[in-house]
Amino acid sequence: MYEISVSVRGIVEFLFREGDITGGEGTFSKDAMQAGSRIHRKIQGKMGLNYQAEVPLKINIERPDFVLIIEGRADGILTEDNFVTIDEIKGVYKKLENLVEPVYVHKAQAMCYAYIYALKEGLSEIAVQMTYCNLDTEQIKRFKETFTFEELKIWFEDMTDEYCKWMQFDVDNRKLRNDSIEILEFPYDYRPGQKNMAAMVYLSIKDRKNLFVQAPTGIGKTMAALFPAIQAMGNGYAEKMFYLTAKTIARSVALDGLTILRNNGLHFRSVLITAKEKICPMDETNCDPDYCPYAKGHYDRINKAMYDCLVNEDNITRDVLLSYADKHMVCPFEMGLDVSLYVDGIICDYNYVFDPRVRLRRYFGEGAKGEFVFLTDEAPNLVERASAMYSACIYNEDFLKMRKLLMPFNSKICKLLAGCNKELLEIKKMCESEKGYVIVSDIDSLYLKLLRLHAHLESFMEESKEINALKPHKDEILEFYFQINQFLNIYELMDESYEIYGEQVDSSSFMLKLYCIHPANNLSECIEKGNATIFFSATMLPINYYKELLHNDEEDAAIYIPSPFPKKNRQIMVGNDVSSRYKLRTPAMYEKIAKYIDIMVHGKQGNYMAFFPSYKMMNDVYECGCAIGLFGDIEVIVQDSHLSEQERDEFISRFREEEKPVLGFCILGGIFSEGIDLAGEHLIGAAIVGTGLPMVCNENEIKLNYFSDREDKGFEYAYLYPGMNKVQQAAGRVIRTMDDRGVILLLDERFVTRQVVDTFPAEWEDYRVVNLNTVSAELEDFWNQK
Repeated sequence: MYEISVSVRGIVEFLFREGDITGGEGTFSKDAMQAGSRIHRKIQGKMGLNYQAEVPLKINIERPDFVLIIEGRADGILTEDNFVTIDEIKGVYKKLENLVEPVYVHKAQAMCYAYIYALKEGLSEIAVQMTYCNLDTEQIKRFKETFTFEELKIWFEDMTDEYCKWMQFDVDNRKLRNDSIEILEFPYDYRPGQKNMAAMVYLSIKDRKNLFVQAPTGIGKTMAALFPAIQAMGNGYAEKMFYLTAKTIARSVALDGLTILRNNGLHFRSVLITAKEKICPMDETNCDPDYCPYAKGHYDRINKAMYDCLVNEDNITRDVLLSYADKHMVCPFEMGLDVSLYVDGIICDYNYVFDPRVRLRRYFGEGAKGEFVFLTDEAPNLVERASAMYSACIYNEDFLKMRKLLMPFNSKICKLLAGCNKELLEIKKMCESEKGYVIVSDIDSLYLKLLRLHAHLESFMEESKEINALKPHKDEILEFYFQINQFLNIYELMDESYEIYGEQVDSSSFMLKLYCIHPANNLSECIEKGNATIFFSATMLPINYYKELLHNDEEDAAIYIPSPFPKKNRQIMVGNDVSSRYKLRTPAMYEKIAKYIDIMVHGKQGNYMAFFPSYKMMNDVYECGCAIGLFGDIEVIVQDSHLSEQERDEFISRFREEEKPVLGFCILGGIFSEGIDLAGEHLIGAAIVGTGLPMVCNENEIKLNYFSDREDKGFEYAYLYPGMNKVQQAAGRVIRTMDDRGVILLLDERFVTRQVVDTFPAEWEDYRVVNLNTVSAELEDFWNQK
């Protein structure tokens, strides 16, 4: 029999939510949370000896197929003259004179505690009290109501009956899923290396261990992760799967894999979570209910919309969500998040699990934990993404701008803004050096001032809604508030993984940044909320670097799956008479690089890609090549810096057409250097210009110094490993199947240095060194091989 646990708060918020979505909803403020906790303790401390604080309460609701466990903690239980009152305390920033009755969700929470307690103690009558306290003024307003036990019993049973309908739906779905998994077979013959990966994934989930997998492009990593994860779910080792990616293209591959398994009999409901900006049906992503009809009354209709969708759909994609959102007039983004509670698999970006600003608090809030498995595709991308997720910055000009805007309306806030700006100016004075930045050891004084500013801003935003002069600046004020909120939240995470630095961005802008250099500690907090995490990629070398920065646990396993593809089908050449070093980027060098590319594409007719470290260099090489008569008989398509999703699809579709061969000029580390599948004749060669090293900048130099002090590998961690990861990703576009044949041309003198060669996959040991005079013959020999 299934056991399903839910908090009192969770059940009442799900069943009794109502009204509109409002802009900024769901913002997580540790400052507000701490202030609320402080107020709770203060109120509880004043209530006397007859008041019990933080009383745990629990009840089991038995059904034929499951037991629903409802539990929570009552803020207080007051017993006076043998009469019991359940006290529910809520800290708010709104003016209490505007509160004429308790919020029903809050009241329902107290009524649940009242019923559970009355049942346990055999009470015939009990009261509930809603205690609201303004977090700024500490003013208190109470609402009290008495219920008979029978009234609460009828109400509680109606509530749990309604909730159990949803739980029964979920349990029935699990049974169908597990029955289908029991007879599910791998959808095709295992490719070399694929079965080994699948076995290791299954065992890791079964043993609740994390696994790092370096596996070559083209062996079917997606299916080798999906299939065993689903098998593990069927055997009770997990209940929900998260397939995490960095890019849209990889999400499509996961969806295709699930479709293949469904076609083979799998019953598995999944949802694709799409960013709010990309799924919003309005011209502007503005959640103001006065602007958006989907936000207006959303919570009055959402449960009906969810049920309609879940009953009729298994593969809940962006288009499916938009269709049901339009039918029921609800927000498709919020609907997708709610639907995720009742599906087996969630396909989404990394940030919905790891980013403290947007991660799904339904699963990853404080204290939450579940039977989850995380399949993390293209895991090397998570290093840089995680560093950004757990970093935060503020700019001094924003404080000056906000002070000028709010001066006529709130002198207290303006004084606080000036105080924060003064702190930033003191740091700025330390920054006047050749380096252009300064490492800061202590910002405690600034932090305290930001805390006070944040609290006053929160109150001011609530009170100033009717100030007409500020309405045009609402978004600007809200954005500034979120920026402060994020900075304060990240400051709470600060440890040895961080550096604080100030930087003069330009003549009018000074930035203070909390820079998360080593994200493993923060990622681990999320990873530990599930049963197992599988990190996999074709470019996870050196694997110990990624193990350290993504989880840093010696118990994590790692496997290296050798490439099964015949070496004779692939030729790797290094052109060591050219360079992408910034100081050597001249028209003469661009001409040599263009000649290499021209020779490559004329070695055999077909489709090719050339990858460059920057848009400027890419365009300069293309223009220099055209100027000397190269590429004239080839259709060349050049990646633009601002491609829509449709334009991206059109770019890739050119390689799949059977017409004139095409040469694509692309950005190394960009959208076309990973996650795209151009098998067979769709792509037969790639030139990669440069070692992909990140640009030299203050932030990367700070990273270099950080790892030099701790690992003595500053250059490797800050530049070499991230750069060579891009190179390996781009090279992986060429060989996708056992029958593919193709060439990989590495163009930079640094590719023959020992430091760079040590980062090559084992399969690259047979690389050939060429120059502009010998490359043509090498290509001819390769293509003439049978």
